[in-house]
Amino acid sequence: MTVERITENKASIGDYVAIARPDHWLKNVFMLPGAALAFVIDDQAQLASLVTLLIGIASTCFIASANYTINEFLDGKFDRHHPTKSARPTAQGLIKLRYVVVQYILLAGLGLGIAFFLNPMFYIASIALLVMGLIYNVEPIRTKDKVFLDVLSESINNPIRLLLGWAAISSIILPPSSILLSYWMGGAYLMAIKRYSEYRMIGDPERAANYRRSFKTYTEESLLLSAFFYALTSVFFLGIFLIKYRIEFILSFPFFALLFVWYLKIASQPASLAVNPEKMYRKPAFLAYVGFLGVLILALFLIDIPGIEYLTDHSVVNDVRVEPIDGEVSN
Repeated sequence: MTVERITENKASIGDYVAIARPDHWLKNVFMLPGAALAFVIDDQAQLASLVTLLIGIASTCFIASANYTINEFLDGKFDRHHPTKSARPTAQGLIKLRYVVVQYILLAGLGLGIAFFLNPMFYIASIALLVMGLIYNVEPIRTKDKVFLDVLSESINNPIRLLLGWAAISSIILPPSSILLSYWMGGAYLMAIKRYSEYRMIGDPERAANYRRSFKTYTEESLLLSAFFYALTSVFFLGIFLIKYRIEFILSFPFFALLFVWYLKIASQPASLAVNPEKMYRKPAFLAYVGFLGVLILALFLIDIPGIEYLTDHSVVNDVRVEPIDGEVSN
């Protein structure tokens, strides 16, 4: 923020672009597993659908920016109590409501307009993403201010994004519920960890409560325990999905567990990047591990491992059961 801008009491065009947070579009990478899942499960999925996926990602970026626009504006009065966000134009009162409304309508209209011409399921999921932005940010509901509900209502955008990626590829109505629930709880884990890091960074419970109303109830302990609960629930549903759809996937489970633990370690560090996960590119080792996990999943999908079906298929066990010798009593 420059002295000149404060003197003029005027925000620049760049400031209005910034509140749409195009740098957060990277979060729409969560659509890609949904698209990959569609290729795995739906035999009718075609590579030509990749064009539809790219168009769908663009649509979702516009809708996400519409949500970010109202989020940034409505959070302005609270951001004044934050150590770094207090310097934002919204916190300084420089962003005007009338321009925010115009920007929101344009971004939401553009995103939904593109979604409408893709397919009905993609359009419905896009509306859901937009509505969740209103529920999360706008009074009188504003779940952002309500303890635990803030995390759960924000993280539900994760399975919505997965559904968007799925809908761009597949004609099947819905992906498996187990992966949707795992995605939701995984997102809740990430959001709770972000709250945990943020609460620790502020370091003053009273100031934290002024910045975020849910911090009036949260403590470091409750945030950490809730994150542990979300992690357990996420891996539980993930395990169901992995075993149900391809038994080879079960070998990836320890690597997913390590991913959760590593992220918690990052969140526990001073000035943690977990507060701003869009800057996680500064952790190349962590990103390389995520890439390795993706390659591992692809390999387990393509490679059949002999004998591993014995872990779940009881019919295989029955086929090889040794019959008792005549006259021998079997238990």
